Amino acid sequence: MIARAMQELVQNSSAIRAMFEEGRRMAAEYGAENVYDFSLGNPNVPAPAGVGAQIRNLTETVPPLKLHGYMPNAGFEEVRERIADSLNKRFFTSFGSYNILMTVGAAGGLNVALKTLLDPGDEVLVFAPFFGEYRSYVANHQGVLRVVPPEPEHFLLNLEAAERLVSRQTKAVILNNPNNPTGVVYPEDQIRQLSELLCRMEKKYGTSIYLISDEPYRELVYDGKKVPFLTKYYHNTIVGYSFSKSLSLPGERIGYLVMPDELDDARQIQAAAAVANRVLGFVNAPSLMQLAVAGCLEAKVDLDFYDRNRKSLCEGLDRYGYSYVKPEGAFYLWLKSPLEDERDFVAEAKKEHLLLVPGRSFEGPGYVRIAYCVSPETIERSMPAFGRLAERTVRRSWEK
Repeated sequence: MIARAMQELVQNSSAIRAMFEEGRRMAAEYGAENVYDFSLGNPNVPAPAGVGAQIRNLTETVPPLKLHGYMPNAGFEEVRERIADSLNKRFFTSFGSYNILMTVGAAGGLNVALKTLLDPGDEVLVFAPFFGEYRSYVANHQGVLRVVPPEPEHFLLNLEAAERLVSRQTKAVILNNPNNPTGVVYPEDQIRQLSELLCRMEKKYGTSIYLISDEPYRELVYDGKKVPFLTKYYHNTIVGYSFSKSLSLPGERIGYLVMPDELDDARQIQAAAAVANRVLGFVNAPSLMQLAVAGCLEAKVDLDFYDRNRKSLCEGLDRYGYSYVKPEGAFYLWLKSPLEDERDFVAEAKKEHLLLVPGRSFEGPGYVRIAYCVSPETIERSMPAFGRLAERTVRRSWEK
């Protein structure tokens, strides 16, 4: 018999992954060109050419013991130094290699951060809607998740609600910017207000509250938007980053944590995170990919590809009368369900071979998420299906 905690996790397995698996089944039955899978954030854009060239060069020139062997749990020092230098150049920071820990993607990094910080019963605030796996990550380390309800019109940070939820037990706040699933970019003025709120609460309770900034979509922003680098705004910020989206390498599981000197108990946190990396079973981030990304820190994916998809999808949805939050970053569109229960809308969409994810998977009922990191042809071919779906749902909601 499996553990009771795992029984619940199996029963409530990720709706995103379930829809992805359903898409594979439907593609085999109906043909991949006749199934429009918008469920998973799996980039359709190839990695920059320099990434492949870097990997080939490494396999031909680096001794096997270094290329595939162990290194310090925090990662290769020269890799961490190059990342620190890159961040310093971009954001006018002053990080050294010791401020960087190489991780198994952003998910691994978040688990390392939470393992480092949380005692049983410590509370972690998240802003809805949010990536559903946060709930599991917090539970992994016996923390208690507190969900800040969304600001419903523009899905910006609901800071008044957040202030009501902060308590003496609050140990961390997770912020995802740009946001998955809404595509919203939280602006600088809200980041400043959040920083002021957390500083005020630290003083009120005499505690340290750590802001964990989850930033896998940092480079994917449109229309001149800027993503504030949070260590410049709040002293107790830990940044989690992944190259999954910025270099189209989701399956390679490579990222890093930034742990600045300004953190309360910074040296202890930096040391503990390296131990957490090991005891969580990661041991270290993948050696080959550490070396590969270190040589590609200036490389970028084709952002215009995502922007064209974003505009094409929005134009098509506008034609059929759908309501949605216009994406400012990442590659997700947050569409308001024409039906009261968005799960009914998802079921209707599936009849048209459209695979969407219900918003309650992100603590956002009444909406669905569309991942537009697909091929442009998928968006183009899907539009008649969205039109037929609108005939049955959008107009029905109007008639009510």
